[in-house]
Amino acid sequence: MNEIQSPTNIRDQIQFNSTHYGDRTWLISPETSHSVSFREVEETVLKIGQTLLDSGIKPGSSIAIASPNSTASCLMFMAIVSAGFVAVPLNLVAGASILAYTVEHAEVQLIFVAEECRELIHSAIKEKKNDISMVLLDPITGPDLNAIPKVENKLSVENKSPASNDVALLMYTSGTTGKPKGVMLTHANLLAAGRFISTGHEIDEKDKGLCVLPIYHINGLCVTVMGTIASASTLIIPHKFSVNSFWKIISDFRCSWFSAVPTQFSYILNNEEIPDDISSLRFARSASAPLSPDIHRKFEERFKVPIIETMGLTETGSQITTNPMPPGIRKIGSPGMAYGNKIMIGDNQFNPLPAGETGEILVQGDNVMKGYFKQPDETKKTIVNDGWLRTGDLGYLDEDGYVFVSGRIKELIIKGGENIAPREIDEALLSHISILEAAAFAVPCKDYGERVEACIRFKEKQSADLTEIKSHCEEHVGKFKSPDKIHVLDDLPKGPSGKVQRLKLFELIYGS
Repeated sequence: MNEIQSPTNIRDQIQFNSTHYGDRTWLISPETSHSVSFREVEETVLKIGQTLLDSGIKPGSSIAIASPNSTASCLMFMAIVSAGFVAVPLNLVAGASILAYTVEHAEVQLIFVAEECRELIHSAIKEKKNDISMVLLDPITGPDLNAIPKVENKLSVENKSPASNDVALLMYTSGTTGKPKGVMLTHANLLAAGRFISTGHEIDEKDKGLCVLPIYHINGLCVTVMGTIASASTLIIPHKFSVNSFWKIISDFRCSWFSAVPTQFSYILNNEEIPDDISSLRFARSASAPLSPDIHRKFEERFKVPIIETMGLTETGSQITTNPMPPGIRKIGSPGMAYGNKIMIGDNQFNPLPAGETGEILVQGDNVMKGYFKQPDETKKTIVNDGWLRTGDLGYLDEDGYVFVSGRIKELIIKGGENIAPREIDEALLSHISILEAAAFAVPCKDYGERVEACIRFKEKQSADLTEIKSHCEEHVGKFKSPDKIHVLDDLPKGPSGKVQRLKLFELIYGS
């Protein structure tokens, strides 16, 4: 095997890891203790990829994965992209209609499906009357290669490395508004994403990452999976996140880091379990949504583990900013500085604004997507002047280059002509001792254009008078910004990452 000096695609990266770190363990399932070395990764990936090519599916075609986290689902992803196909991870909490749309829009040719997901995927395919073959994916042994259907009149295709600019991943956004959009990420995008994680967080071969997010979400896939591939380190991949087993896994497998969303930090913090020895844990990483400063401080105080707050998008293969690792200065309330790419605060014409002025956050770099699949107009609206990607987030840079996010452009509440960032209200509500989750949203109002309302979820076995909560909020943000009404829910609607889907709250409370 020829030594690969500078991997330009995921297949080359896998071969590089096998050549240099063949006996090192990449994947471990904590439920079964099943493990996979980097040499076994290469062998498995090449074997599956060759079978797919021999079946007659054309390189560049979309192949879907419908599975919870497992060693097999990770290997399946790597096999698909390494053979020159496009992997389409299916969002298992999206519902049959969205799944049906995804499968049809992505032009999926074949679906590898876990047994527990088979009924869901079957109903999705049936809804659109799609005739797509499904192959069962065992969580340990992987797919039955003999079950992969053969395409008639197939041509012989060489199993060669993809180009760096070939699309490797088609990841559909969670779809808080309208139909989900298919984000096209290339091999170069994914390698850059993994590199930014591994170097930005100083991850090396001694580290063990814990995957607590589904790999059908960009954070789970590009942070923990690609981050460990880029650093040739070990990934502990449980079937799913459970707050009850979380600390035990960290203790038993000596995990050194994990990446989670704010909701998960809340669950971990409010669980009464006292962890065993977690001295191996170097840091925790927060992403996908702003982390409440109150939760941030309490977590660090209780567990003595630093949280590295970051910011990322599906369109950028996850991370675009990060706070530095200790002893660097971490600013609570900020997702940090640009790392590996460039950040700009732009005005309405996408011209840069000086430090301290609020505008849209734009990013430029090797991790920026190729575009939206079959949506050139949306791509042009999102990627502007010289490859700057519009994040849709409002914020500013301080004098040190740290980003501070004030809210989403489409989520802004405009009351009496004044822009109100919902996040500010969220944080005021979350600082109340009885509240676990909170999200403010806009409601049409004839006097002010829009008024502020909010949904909250109480902590287990706790409650509070809503008048008292309103007063608490007014003390923090003033009466003008405080919610006119507060609605108590058993749970707030969330996407696959656990992020609250703010734009669905109005529909939930008042109907369509």
